[in-house]
Amino acid sequence: MTALACSLLAAAALGLGLMVGVVWGGKRARNRSRRRDDERMPTLADLLQRVFRSSGAGLAVLSDTGDVVLHNPRAADLGVVHSGLPDARAWAVCQQVLRKGTPRDVDLSPLAYRGREPAAVLATVRSLGDGFTVVEAADTSEAVRLEATRRDFVANVSHELKTPVGAVGLLTEAVLDAADDPDEVRRFGSKILHEAARLGNLVTELIALSRLTGAERLPELAAVEIDEVVREALTRCRLSAESAGIAITVDSSSGLVVDGDQTLLVTALSNLVENAIAYSPQGASVSVTRRRSGELIEVAVTDRGIGIAPEHQKRVFERFFRVDPARSRATGGTGLGLAIVKHVLANHGGEVRLWSRPGTGSTFTMRLPAGDAVNDTDQEPDAGDGAPLTTPPDSARTAERAGGPTWPGC
Repeated sequence: MTALACSLLAAAALGLGLMVGVVWGGKRARNRSRRRDDERMPTLADLLQRVFRSSGAGLAVLSDTGDVVLHNPRAADLGVVHSGLPDARAWAVCQQVLRKGTPRDVDLSPLAYRGREPAAVLATVRSLGDGFTVVEAADTSEAVRLEATRRDFVANVSHELKTPVGAVGLLTEAVLDAADDPDEVRRFGSKILHEAARLGNLVTELIALSRLTGAERLPELAAVEIDEVVREALTRCRLSAESAGIAITVDSSSGLVVDGDQTLLVTALSNLVENAIAYSPQGASVSVTRRRSGELIEVAVTDRGIGIAPEHQKRVFERFFRVDPARSRATGGTGLGLAIVKHVLANHGGEVRLWSRPGTGSTFTMRLPAGDAVNDTDQEPDAGDGAPLTTPPDSARTAERAGGPTWPGC
C-alpha cells in the first residue's frame, strides 16, 4: 500500500472515531441530564406539603366563604372536617378571627361520644391573612382524663384525711369532758388510737403509692424467694386474722424465686391477705397457694367472702374505690391497698389478676416473671402436703382439700 493510501485510511478512521465519540458523548450527557431531573431535590412547596399531611395535629385551611381549601387526614379523624365541610363550631370561630385578627381556641369535642373517636378535641384558629384561616386541632383526651383523675385523687385524699382528723378532734373533746370518768377516758382513748392508726396507715400508703407511680427510682432488683415472701406476709397479718377469727391455709414450700424487691412484694401480698380477711365472714378461711406456670410464678390468695360483682371487678384496683365503703372504713381500710398491689406488680414486669363470684369468694393472683431456681433442701417446709395453685374457681376448693398448714389467725 502506498503512503498516500495509508494516510487516507488513517484520516478516515480518525474521522469515524471522532463521530462515534461525539454521538456517544452526547447520549451520555442526555442520560445524565435525565437522571438529574429524576433525582432532583424536592422543592420547598413539596416539603411543606409533606409536613402538612404527616402532621400529628389536625390542620385545615379555610377561606372567608367557609370552603375547606386544604386539610390533612388527621383533621378528618379529629372531626375538624366532615365530608369536605368544616365543623360548624370551627367555622364560627374562624369568622371571629377574620374580623378581629387574634387567635382563638375552640372546643371541638364530639357532642355525642361513641367510644371510637377522641373524647376531647381542642383547636386553635389563626388568621393567615387575605381572608384565610388555619384550624389546628389536637386530641386532648389523655390530658382531660389525667386532669379528672388528679381532681378525683385530691378530692378523695382530702375526704379520707378529713374523716380521721375530724374524729380525733371530736374524741379529744369527749375525753376532756369525761376527764373525771376513767372508764370513759379509756373508751374514748382507744377510739382516738384507732383513728390515729388509720390516719397513719393512710399517709404511709399514700407515700408508698407516690413512690411506685412517681419518678423515684425503685430499689435494685435481686433474687427473692417466694416462700420467704409468703412467710413474712403472713406474719404481718397474723393479728388481723386472729381478731377476725380467720384461719389461713398455706401450701408447702416451693423453692420458687423471682427477681424483685422483697419488701415491695411482701407489701403487695400482705395487702391481698388483709383484703381477703376484711371481706370474709368470721370463722371462714383464706388460702395462699403458689406455683410455676411456664415462665411465670403465681401466688394466689383465695377467700370465701362476699365476692365482687362483675361491674366492680375492673375498678377494684383504682385508688380509693371501695365496693362496700362502710365495711372498708369499719375495718380501717384506706382504699389504696389494691392500687399498691397493681403498681408493685407492674414495676416488677408482672400483673395481678382477679376472679370473683358474688356469694362465693374471690381469688387475687400475683403473676411475676420467674427467676433462677434455688436449692431449697436446707429450707424448713411450711408443713403440710399442700397442693399447687389451680385456675380459679378451683383454687379455692383445691386449697380446702390441700391439707396444708393452717395458721390459726394467720
